[in-house]
Amino acid sequence: MKKYENQIPTNMRMGLTKIFSILRDTLLGRAKLKPAANVDVETFRLADEITVPDAARVTWFGHSAFLLEIESKRLLFDPMLGTRIPWAGAKRYSKNLPLQPEDFPAIDAIILSHDHYDHLDYSSIRKLNDKTRQFIVPLGVGRHLIKWGVAPEKISEHQWYEELVIDGLTLACMPARHFSGRGLFNRNSTLWCSWVIVGRETRVYFSGDSGYGPHFKEIGETYGPFDLTMMECGQYDERWLIHMKPEETVQAHLDLRGQLLIPIHWGAFTLAFHLWTDPIERVTKAASAQKVIIATPKIGETVVIASKEIPTSTWWKK
Repeated sequence: MKKYENQIPTNMRMGLTKIFSILRDTLLGRAKLKPAANVDVETFRLADEITVPDAARVTWFGHSAFLLEIESKRLLFDPMLGTRIPWAGAKRYSKNLPLQPEDFPAIDAIILSHDHYDHLDYSSIRKLNDKTRQFIVPLGVGRHLIKWGVAPEKISEHQWYEELVIDGLTLACMPARHFSGRGLFNRNSTLWCSWVIVGRETRVYFSGDSGYGPHFKEIGETYGPFDLTMMECGQYDERWLIHMKPEETVQAHLDLRGQLLIPIHWGAFTLAFHLWTDPIERVTKAASAQKVIIATPKIGETVVIASKEIPTSTWWKK
């Protein structure tokens, strides 16, 4: 079985000391890492209700799932829209979603960054399959989709640095610093990636899951500047290097030559040992210090990318 590797050394080994410390934290502290009450979400507003004609816009659905509407296309990224993450047992903070998978409009493409359960969800894919024209995924991920009933001709798999064009939009599969696998014995058997989306007027970057690394600067030099970066900001720990700390999220955004930053990979599930609000508190503080423009939309709130008015409320404190 082919095994994929990161561009730079990333130690994923867990010695006994790390394992015992993680078990200790799991037993003692996990209850304090979730919100005390249900997290409210916004009801998703369809594109024709946006007052800016033909403006590119993005709607975050919690964790890393978001819908990008750009040049009359609907692109849905990492649609984990289930209520619980299998194996991890993590339950969604909100009782409702901005829009249920079965109620989505037609989708031009579902784009995946890797095959972990919090990004590739069986129930969501099954419900969205008939609505989706195309699935765009990194190498090896297609076999999961085929097993779940997605027609092979709807799937395109890509390796790092490979571009494809769909109806005038250029998408580039680019590196990330992470790993893959959905079981004990298939680690790194599929590729993980980030994505670049280039339209006529708008450039967007999606980090997928990634630790900090030189690939951000490389991507910024090749495809930047970006009008929007959707950047992972959560589920980090000093004991692993495959997720960024919030301050690294801001630095990666700067490396990419990004204009507007929306932090994701938080706000829906507890998968690490930090307080659930720690990512957004730290990333907004770091963004302010670096004079980075950051949006903090509620889950389900649509952001018009080129608008001068962006959401900046501290909704997580209410």
